[in-house]
Amino acid sequence: MSSHRQIKEGSFHILGGDFANAGEASTSIKRELLEMGVEEDTIRRVSIATFEAEMNIIIYATAGIIRYTITPEEVIIIAEDMGPGIEDIELAMQEGYSTAPDWVREMGWGAGMGLPNMKKNSDVFKIDSVVGEGTRVDMIIKRRRNETEADQ
Repeated sequence: MSSHRQIKEGSFHILGGDFANAGEASTSIKRELLEMGVEEDTIRRVSIATFEAEMNIIIYATAGIIRYTITPEEVIIIAEDMGPGIEDIELAMQEGYSTAPDWVREMGWGAGMGLPNMKKNSDVFKIDSVVGEGTRVDMIIKRRRNETEADQ
């Protein structure tokens, strides 16, 4: 029974502009979830949401941190950055809206799907931003019990 009560926590420091290491945080969290036997759907949603948060830090911020907590009920991802902040969150949440510079778009990033994908893959999504200071995104992905657990 104790293995089901596991809580794991961790964090990753992300450096702005560090495209060479893009995806390391989301891949590490995915590996952790796989080792814990977390449901595939939950792993997919957490991986997408975390990768998008990680890329936003790399593209827009000087630096940031991604913290995660894995519980038997949910996965909590908090991404905080020291960046320019978001002037119009409602606009930034629209699919396809992007303030990414051309050189980032030429690399294949900055299509304006980051925040919408984070929200779409989260059960709870909260974003706070202060222009000139940075942005914090809180995401909670509820774990779905698989059918064998539901039958017991």
